Order: sequence, then C-alpha cells, then structure tokens
Amino acid sequence: MILTITYTQPPATDLGYLLYKNPSRPQTFELNHGKAHVFYSEVSPESCTAVLLLDIDPIDLARGKKGTSGEGGLFDYVNDRPYVASSFLSVAMSRVFGTAMSGKCKDKPELAEKALPFQARIVMLPCRGEEGIINRLFEPLGYKVTIEDYILDDKFPEWGKSKYYTVTLEGVVRLQDLLNHIYVLIPVLDLEKHYWVGEDEIEKLLRHGEGWLATHPEKDRIAFRYLRRKRSLVNKAFDQLLEKEMAPEEQETVELPQKEEEPERKLNLNQQRLGTVVAALKSANAKRVIDIGCGEGNLLSLLLKDRSFEQIAGVDVSYSVLERAMDKLKIDRLPEMQKKRINLFQGSLTYRDKRFSGYDAATVIEVIEHLDENRLAAFEKVLFKFARPNTVIVSTPNKEYNTHYSNLFEGDMRHRDHRFEWTRNEFKTWAQKVATQYGYTVRFVQIGEGDAEYGSPTQMGVFTL
Repeated sequence: MILTITYTQPPATDLGYLLYKNPSRPQTFELNHGKAHVFYSEVSPESCTAVLLLDIDPIDLARGKKGTSGEGGLFDYVNDRPYVASSFLSVAMSRVFGTAMSGKCKDKPELAEKALPFQARIVMLPCRGEEGIINRLFEPLGYKVTIEDYILDDKFPEWGKSKYYTVTLEGVVRLQDLLNHIYVLIPVLDLEKHYWVGEDEIEKLLRHGEGWLATHPEKDRIAFRYLRRKRSLVNKAFDQLLEKEMAPEEQETVELPQKEEEPERKLNLNQQRLGTVVAALKSANAKRVIDIGCGEGNLLSLLLKDRSFEQIAGVDVSYSVLERAMDKLKIDRLPEMQKKRINLFQGSLTYRDKRFSGYDAATVIEVIEHLDENRLAAFEKVLFKFARPNTVIVSTPNKEYNTHYSNLFEGDMRHRDHRFEWTRNEFKTWAQKVATQYGYTVRFVQIGEGDAEYGSPTQMGVFTL
C-alpha cells in the first residue's frame, strides 16, 4: 500500500514541518499486522514528496483470526488485503500523520491554516462499483482527479479491467483537509474494513468529516459505507451531523439513507422468491429436489415442511455454512423419517459430482452471480450435461432494478461478493443459449414488485428437459 503527498510551493521542504516528518530521516512505525514506513522520495526547494508505505504481513493477518477474509480457510491467506489501499492505510495515516490531520504545525502554524498546492497519489485503490464513483466522491471536494486503470492480465484481455485503480488528486487545499478526505473515503470505496465497526466509528466519521461531510452531495452513501451499512449507526451519525452542522430548515428536508445491506427486506423479496421457487417445483411435479448453493437452508426449510417433496438435498461449497444450515433445520432433533428425507453435503457447482444426479429438479437460487463469468461454462456442464434433472430453476438479481436502491452507486452490485449482475436481456440471452445447447426449453419469471421500465428485482429461469 502506497500513499504519496507532493507539495510544490517553494520552499517545498516545508512539507516536513506540516507532516512532522524530517525529510532526511526515514521512520518506521509498528502496526498490529505489519509496519508503516515514511520516507521522502523527492526533496528540493521546488518539489517535495513524502511516501507512506505499508508492509502488511499476510500470515500474521490471518494467524489466529479465523474468518479474517469473511470466507475462511485458504481465503484467510489468499486475498488482496495486504496489497491494496484499504482501512489498513487509513489506520496507518491516523497513526503516522495524526498531528497533521488535527491541523497542528508547531514550527510554522500559519502553514496549517493555508490552502496550499498538493498532489496525493493512492496506489491500488479498490473500487466497489464503476470508476465514476471515485470522481463523484473527490471532485465535489475541489480536486482534479486522474484515474489510472489496469487490465487484469494482458495475456488474457477478455478478462477485462481490474477493479483496482491508481488515483491522483490535485488541489489547493489545507493539508489537514486532504488527509482527512483520504482517511474517510478510502474505506468508503473499499467497503472492507478490517476491524469491528461499532459506535466509536461514528465519532471518527464526524471528526474527520467536520467541515465537509454535511455538504457533500454523496454524504448519505459516504456514511452508509463508512459505517459498514449498519442502519442504527447511520441514523445516529446523521442525527449528530444534523445537530452539529446543519441549519434548522435543512434538518427538515434531509432524507436519511435507505437500508442498503437489506434493500430486499422492505419488499420481503426473499420470501416472494422462495415461494415462487416452491410453486414452480410443485408445478413441475418434482418429488426429489437438490438445492445447489443452499446457503443456510432457507429453501430447504420450506421444502422439508411440504410432504410432497420426498427427497431433499442441499449442497454448498462452505462447510461452515452447511453447519449453520444443520442448526437452522434442527437436523439432530428431526424425527427419523424426516431425517431420511434430507441430505446435506459439501460440494462445488463447477466440478462434476455424481451426487448431483438422480433428482427430478435442481434449484440454483441467487448463486451464479457469485461465480466468475469464465466459470459459468463449467457450471453449465455440471448441471445441464451431467446431472441433467428434468427441471432446473435458476434465479439471479436483475441489474436494471438496482436504480431503485438509492444507496447503490451507479455500477454497484447488491453484494460485495457478486462477480457480475445481469440485465434482463443478458440473462435471457444466457439462458436461451444454455437451453438450446443442452436440450431444454426455458421460461422466464419476474419476482418482486417491479415496473415497466426496469422490471422486477429478481429474474428467474425455469428450464424443462
């Protein structure tokens, strides 16, 4: 992780006074999971550049911290956390540049109060959504924003662009403001804070957002993302923000952000989705059903309650998720006849598995969007060529409907683990191609309250052999 700050007003070496860091003396700071190094890559009267370099130990990051990455197992060790601009960088800034962020400058206090020409460069900044989000966050603060993007692999251009960018900010601002803007907005773009987010984060947000957050056109999204989409914390943050910084007439017209992490719960969309799936299974007269990517067993619970389903199986790639499904379904306490009806096992939908065969129907509900698109062909063969049930039900989010979720940026996805989301036409094109290739017909169902322009929040394909 690298952050550089460049000052270009002679004598540019005044940057050392502003940052409380001597240009001639590199420093190292111990952090919880690594070290932060501060040094100057350029020192002259005309231009001075300070570098903050983080060296995060990925082994130390994962050791003794089960589930660090949110996936468990190998993913605790193999992830982007040690290499990209994230909340680790914000924490390091607070530790290393804390005095400068508070606006203090002992030897030249007048400099701390002045707007000065600075350039900041953030290397490998994750962006959950289109790169236009970066502009919409930083440009209202007065910066000229330059974004450098990257191809995932120049040997495989069909893989497309990376979701990481190098961002350069140029502006005439107080150093205090520049550092606080970066401190807040890095985790807003990344959406993956490495520590627990509680009420103390409200105080951090308001302290580092003082003087600019209340008037920022994206303030609702900034607060929602900074506080990890926790509605109760966001409400408290806005109450305090209004009280501190906004005029009474503005308080009456402020619209609090909607609940981003569960936009579907308001519409009870999950229940509608599962009910539609069960109805489709009964319409197909399916007796033996396998739910691939069963998660914590929400659909399995409904199937288990319906005696018309004689044999039920649930499969998921995560064993810990299967354990939660077992608890939810109370497998250990089921009567013996009920136990014989249901089977849970670990497996992957991208690898051929004989256990997937022998069922009347397979359901794949809100799962395919978690796959990399280049793995879809493997999934298609596993399910439609080898397992080959009479009925296959696949549901996935309708990307067009995302415009109804006010706290999603343009290009945002509904979940940070989604690899893609399809429009209705994209889903239809994929489903018809698969149906033709493997000898199925397919019909389409829209689920949830929708409209003529954007459709419904969930789209479903019912494939029949």
